[in-house]
Amino acid sequence: MRPIGDGVCSICGERMVSPYAFTGELGGPRCGLCRRLEPTFAKASAYGSYEGGLRELVHLLKYEQVRPAAPVLGRMLREAIADLEPSFRAAEILVVPVPLYSRKLRQRGFNQSEVIVRAALKHAVQDRLTLDTAVLERRRETQTQTGLTRHQRRENIRGAFVVAKPQKVKGREILLVDDVFTTGTTVSECARILRRAGASKVFVATVARTLKADANRADLDAEERAGMTMAAAG
Repeated sequence: MRPIGDGVCSICGERMVSPYAFTGELGGPRCGLCRRLEPTFAKASAYGSYEGGLRELVHLLKYEQVRPAAPVLGRMLREAIADLEPSFRAAEILVVPVPLYSRKLRQRGFNQSEVIVRAALKHAVQDRLTLDTAVLERRRETQTQTGLTRHQRRENIRGAFVVAKPQKVKGREILLVDDVFTTGTTVSECARILRRAGASKVFVATVARTLKADANRADLDAEERAGMTMAAAG
């Protein structure tokens, strides 16, 4: 369970597979999507790739309610937050976990994002980060995002969240936290409504991130190996 490391988009954190690094306004490389569409968040950071042991650890907490996994994930989230801290300009940063819908919260018994960030903040070296779990609310239950196109994902999630405390948000820098950044649809929608409520900037920190570039590269490698096998057999 190692950190993602270098070679990622300076905005969304996706791995850069192109040999050409496109420089954005702030001087960092941007992936093609972030060059075409300005994200609703200023910068996203994740500790590691959502695979192997890290994926299993997230699932232990999320689906099997193994609470001892939370402090370990919290330390990882803290590293993702530390990566964002040089970009913070405000003296106090409001920390907001992505909320669960009420029925899902009752079923699970806790919001994994809240549990992880509480563990992360125990390792904070300063009181700059202030947690508020009531700023965002999830008012509508959504279907699983698995198998949906990018457009369908946006439509599925649109209108699901509301800012319950706009007075807390206006003019503030917000750190939005979640367990996993999969396609970015959920955090992008949350960032959008936080910005609309008056937040000056929204940053995103997650424990894990699905690296589509790695998945695409693995598919290409598999195809290449299959082609070599077929050529050898022929």
